[in-house]
Amino acid sequence: MKFAIAFLAIAAVAQAANVKLHPLSDENIALINQKAKTWKAGRNFAIEDWEKVKKIATGVLPGKPVLARSVQSNPHNENEDVPDSFDAREAWPKCDSIRQIRDQSSCGSCWAFGAAEAMSDRICIHSNQTQQVYVSTEDLNSCCSECGYGCDGGYVVSTFYYWEETGIVTGGLYNSSQGCKDYSLQPCEHHVDEGKRPQCDSLEMTTPACVKTCYDSSLDYKKSLTFGKNVAQFENEKQMQIEIMKNGPIEASFEVYEDFLSYKSGVYQATSETYLGGHAIKILGWGVEDGTKYWLVANSWNSDWGDNGYFKILRGENHCDIESDGAGAIPVL
Repeated sequence: MKFAIAFLAIAAVAQAANVKLHPLSDENIALINQKAKTWKAGRNFAIEDWEKVKKIATGVLPGKPVLARSVQSNPHNENEDVPDSFDAREAWPKCDSIRQIRDQSSCGSCWAFGAAEAMSDRICIHSNQTQQVYVSTEDLNSCCSECGYGCDGGYVVSTFYYWEETGIVTGGLYNSSQGCKDYSLQPCEHHVDEGKRPQCDSLEMTTPACVKTCYDSSLDYKKSLTFGKNVAQFENEKQMQIEIMKNGPIEASFEVYEDFLSYKSGVYQATSETYLGGHAIKILGWGVEDGTKYWLVANSWNSDWGDNGYFKILRGENHCDIESDGAGAIPVL
């Protein structure tokens, strides 16, 4: 209790003096908790990890990608009714991928993770929960040049266009043996709790080379390809809800502010004015908590971050542009 009071006092003095606190400092976390009304902050990252943290939190490139053709936008009839809450994990309980929290390691490949996660979920959903295929983040991250720059960032909608035009092979988490090309970048400890993984700051992560062969020599690359169709973008709350309810989780991006890195629970609403960049995630549902509407979101910083790898963010007000860049496609089975 004494330490908490001390941090609050220091934070109050810093705020009054307009002193810039380190974003990951205990004093700044205390200040966030003073400001935040619908969520709680806590320590997720060590201060010395700041530069690497910024990389994994800003993997969506600014602006819009140049596509070879137009993509359908907001295809749903918005007169359709939607429930007050929805959770894809409960709607399709036999699809294990929906509950999986992945780890992008020290690579800015969030754009590939959010897409591959949603694609994997949708293959299971559209097969009536009979096919659990994991779409390879590795293949997408390393081979889709039109999507962006691998570990240095990419675009959301381009991933689904690539899935339709070129295809993406199967593959799961690091060393999972779940298909043609598992993720080759080792999971690492992004966070302050000591665990079994190596510390992220001890690993140098660069984009893996694009190879058109399976890491598992018993599998054929071309036969391992999965494809999508009917690529679409969703740019408001109702369109996103209908799409998730009908076809499964979607990928989306949002603006990351410094305080988000310290999210622990509740419905996130930015208290910081310091913008870091764009981050891509998977949205799997929505609901209402203590009167505040939210999106239910899976992050890709392993299950130690936030609320067991998940977070909630304000819904219905395009907060942090969360309702401006949703995308998805239908799997070809």
